Parts: sequence; C-alpha cells; structure tokens
Amino acid sequence: MDKLRRVLSGREENEELGLTAQVLDASTLSYGTRVKWFVICFAGGILCSILGTALLFLPNGLKLFAVFYTLGNIAALASTCFLMGPLKQLKRMFEPTRLIATIVMLLCLVLTLCAVFWWHKKGLAIVFCILQFLAMTWYSISYIPFARDAVIKCFTTCVT
Repeated sequence: MDKLRRVLSGREENEELGLTAQVLDASTLSYGTRVKWFVICFAGGILCSILGTALLFLPNGLKLFAVFYTLGNIAALASTCFLMGPLKQLKRMFEPTRLIATIVMLLCLVLTLCAVFWWHKKGLAIVFCILQFLAMTWYSISYIPFARDAVIKCFTTCVT
C-alpha cells in the first residue's frame, strides 16, 4: 500500500521517508474522522460532567463529582485537539488573549482534585468546581469574536 501511495503521490519508489514524514503520514486524519472524534470526545466530556453531578448526592459523592466533573472538562478541552491538532491547540491556548483564562482553568482543574483528595475540604472543592466552570466558559467564548466584550457589556449593564 505504501508503494502505491508513493507512486501516486509522485515520489520515487526507492526514496526513503524521514522519521518526521513517516509519523505525519501515519497520523493524518481525514476531516470526517476528526469531526467524529471531536463529537465523541466532547460528548464523553459532557456525559462525565453530568454523571459527576448525578453522583454528587451519594455518600462519597463529592469525590466522585470532583473527579468526573474534572475529567469531563479535560475531555471537552481535549476534543478540540481533533479539530485543530494538539500543537495548534496548545499555541492558541497560551495566546495573550486567553493566557489568564487558560492558567486559571488549568489551576482550578488541579486545585479541585487537591481539595478533595489531599486537603479533604468539601466546600473548597465546590468553589473550585464553580471556578472551573467559569474559567472554562470564559476560555471557550474567547474563540468567538467579540463575545467577551458582549458578556462584559451585558454584565456591567445588569450590575449598574
């Protein structure tokens, strides 16, 4: 199959591919596959978050809630890697316009798990989950042009 691909792409038959070219050749996904895995990963993230919320009311539910809610947010965040690729995703995450939102979001993901497993502070875990939600929302709307400005204007109008 590789020989056929090389012949059809115009490469000579005895031409050796470099390691980077081989890796990129093997890991290229079609657009349809990227969209399918984005939907699967994003839906899995939403399902984890909903499951975590449902488990909140069990005896050890807060730990399960924190884990599933955090995993859900990580899966939803990772789902966009299928659309734009992991390196481009990381570059865009740490652009100056969304740097603070990214840092707060990642910090809240870690602090939620710390509050539940190491510090055993239930109230603090809930606060960090709320901050996770707010940071993830602020991060997500940074991809929509002028959305942050609209939210700020709406919030200041409601407050004043």
